[in-house]
Amino acid sequence: MEGRIVEPTAAYDYGRLVRDIELLEDSFQDLQTETIGTSVMGKMLPSLAIGSGPRHVHVNAAFHANEWITSLALMTVLEELLHAARQQAAFAGADARGLLMANTLRAVPMVNPDGVDLVLHGASAGHPFRNELLIWNGGTTDFSGWKANIRGVDLNDQFPAYWEEERDRRVIACPGPRDYTGEAPLTEPEAQAMAAYTRHYDFDVVAALHTQGQEIYWNYRGYEPEESEPFAERLAAASGYTAVKLTGSDAGYKDWFIQQFRRPGFTIELGFGVNPLPVTQLPRLIADTRSILLELLR
Repeated sequence: MEGRIVEPTAAYDYGRLVRDIELLEDSFQDLQTETIGTSVMGKMLPSLAIGSGPRHVHVNAAFHANEWITSLALMTVLEELLHAARQQAAFAGADARGLLMANTLRAVPMVNPDGVDLVLHGASAGHPFRNELLIWNGGTTDFSGWKANIRGVDLNDQFPAYWEEERDRRVIACPGPRDYTGEAPLTEPEAQAMAAYTRHYDFDVVAALHTQGQEIYWNYRGYEPEESEPFAERLAAASGYTAVKLTGSDAGYKDWFIQQFRRPGFTIELGFGVNPLPVTQLPRLIADTRSILLELLR
């Protein structure tokens, strides 16, 4: 794609995200941005809005720090959609302008920027959380396996959907790289921002991009509407993934959305392997994200 702004070639940290959003704003009049809150360390959490249709679709990425590659895949596909709409061209074989006349798409491409930067850059001598992070990480400076936010809380275990059961199932009593639910639901500013944002826009459907497993989770304790399963099967057919009826998991963003709104919500596990997935998988991850986004907008 000529004139590409988002370069899907290397590790994608918060600085690159902010730069890319600023350049996209300058290049595309149809793009609207807002800040939905801030992270623990004060990083602004940006949202991008494309389209003006009555159906409201939300996609997010990088709830988990070592799944930062989802941010890069999503940003790449959003730029493709913007180019296609401006050129009155096809997006993944569909009329881009038609999609955006029927839908308003809002995306939060990096829910956990502090965690992403920790995974990619570590905790330097001047990092305000360095001492705590080293303790929580078992004394090692290798944070490549870190999923949580900068306070050691798993943001996808922070939502008030049977949170107590998730806490008891995890049996993690203190902050760490993964699976600590926090002391209560919605203690973390990133989770608070996502909940408030979701309530404000009252989305018709949401999808959270994670890695890995090439699976699509679509249900939650029977709260999901009837259309969720066939919708998931369409997403699976478009991506080549498997739609999975999941049990034994609570307190996630998708879980809370389904319980709160009784509308379709999905967790999409992009790719396959060990997190963090290597950038060599990006072409496939981008293709899968493109196919899934198209199906969400149909």
